Amino acid sequence: MGEEGGKPAAVVAVVTEPRFTQRYREYLEKEKLLDRRHRVEKMPDGSVALPVLGEALPERHLRELSECVAPGSTCTLTRLLDPVPSKKAQGCSPAQRLCLEVRRWVESRGVTWAAELEADLPRSWQRHGDLLLLSEDCFQAKQWKILEPELWKIVTSALGVQRLARRGRVSPDGTRTPAVTLLRGDDGWVEHVDNGIRYKFDITKCMFSSGNITEKLRVASLPCSGQVLVDLYAGIGYFTLPFLVHAGAALVHACEWNPHAVVALKKNLEINGVADRCQIHFGDNRKLKLSNIADRVNLGLIPSSEEGWPIACQVLRKDAGGILHIHQNVESFPGRNLQPSGNSEMEKEHWPSPQQIISNQWESGTTRDSRKKVLSAAIKPEWHRWAEYAETRIVTLLHQVHGKPWKTQILHIQPVKSYAPHVDHIVLDLECRPCPLVG
Repeated sequence: MGEEGGKPAAVVAVVTEPRFTQRYREYLEKEKLLDRRHRVEKMPDGSVALPVLGEALPERHLRELSECVAPGSTCTLTRLLDPVPSKKAQGCSPAQRLCLEVRRWVESRGVTWAAELEADLPRSWQRHGDLLLLSEDCFQAKQWKILEPELWKIVTSALGVQRLARRGRVSPDGTRTPAVTLLRGDDGWVEHVDNGIRYKFDITKCMFSSGNITEKLRVASLPCSGQVLVDLYAGIGYFTLPFLVHAGAALVHACEWNPHAVVALKKNLEINGVADRCQIHFGDNRKLKLSNIADRVNLGLIPSSEEGWPIACQVLRKDAGGILHIHQNVESFPGRNLQPSGNSEMEKEHWPSPQQIISNQWESGTTRDSRKKVLSAAIKPEWHRWAEYAETRIVTLLHQVHGKPWKTQILHIQPVKSYAPHVDHIVLDLECRPCPLVG
């Protein structure tokens, strides 16, 4: 993700009289201390400020300037709070600017610049306000270690931020804790705004996927006025908040077992003014005591939310049923038998045969063959097959949980994003209704 707009960070500058500007510039250039990203500025008192690299100018350079380079000159340091970019910097991409500044600084430290170092610089990143999140595959060369932590000051200055973090792999601990290291700054709390909804979270402890924005926008447009919803994997409120703020849900039961996410969720409910319409259930949702209350259930966990399907069936209203929004990563490998991604315990006999599919039909006589138009928007046949498997599995669970037959219908299959090569994150909207009693 490319750099977004933001106020540039303050830069250090050395101040002297106008008549000494050229001498100062030549010395700073020779010593590789001149900050070429920003313009030399005229101060209100008529003096001139020359931006320099780093957080300060060593005392020996100040003495050299005032005693040898320009004897008798005034030589002081200041901070330019709103530095003006130079013409050269304005013509550079953020990645080019970063390379230029890091290379100049590295060479000033006596380290030889090499192609290995340049290839190890980041080309893209995520920006959250004044915090920049780098990917895990940059700054891996061993040469960087001897340059820390000053290196991170140069990176933040070059990219106009105050804080810096680097992403690692998501921990396989069930709570999807991100392995993010804070490289510069006091804390990892950031704020992100999607569709007018504010999300605050600690980036070192909570997941946030900007790639889910299309699904959050779709959820926000659903007709949920007056409805009760259960969000089985609420996180910091990715989908809980759109359901409350825009879709008009009367009440959301938000389930989450990551304590750091719960802290953020409580904060986000408050700052968006919907805390009075949400009840948080902290802990393992498989032990949830709720039942017979939901008009909708959101199952926003990937690669698979299948462990939550029995609870989703349990919380649906017995009298009227409702709609399940089921997230899943589906593999699409040509020539390979489809298996749901992320569920190693899936047995082949769970996959429905054509006869099983036809047996699970609406009482009105509408078979699945005649419902193919509903699925026409979904391009890949693997999505269709997984949706049909999920429908068959859910109707069995509904019968087991409620002790009577139910009918189901695939309303929609929504692609969210490509999660990996040949793996797609999709959402199935499945309508579930109890069959009317005969006699």
